[in-house]
Amino acid sequence: MGLRRMVGPGAALISLVVTAVGANALDLNGAWVSDADNCDKVFVRKGAQLGFTDMSDVYGGGFIIDGDQIIGKFARCRIRARKDAGPTVNLVAACATDMMLSSVQFSLKELDANSLIRLFPGIEDMEIRYHRCPAP
Repeated sequence: MGLRRMVGPGAALISLVVTAVGANALDLNGAWVSDADNCDKVFVRKGAQLGFTDMSDVYGGGFIIDGDQIIGKFARCRIRARKDAGPTVNLVAACATDMMLSSVQFSLKELDANSLIRLFPGIEDMEIRYHRCPAP
């Protein structure tokens, strides 16, 4: 009898989750911008919540990752799958805007603890660099 059959299907899921959030996993939590000098022009703290300034898109925009949530000014996503492969992490997220729902794939590559690149699979040489803002 195989191990999976002996411990049940839940064990495989638990193993996958533990692997995905292991000690070597890329820490994505925080507020990310395309230009590190614009953190205070893109993000604002509203009480306990971090949000976007009214003109954030003028300064390159950005996004906030909090656990399994990716929050943009016009969309919210929930990470459904994550696979770490060295300095690269591949994400599949379910996203919602005011007008539609979609599934989006993200590939992010760590440059250092506070910088990463979003890669676009299938489109060579297209990438966007992001920097983590210091906690306000």
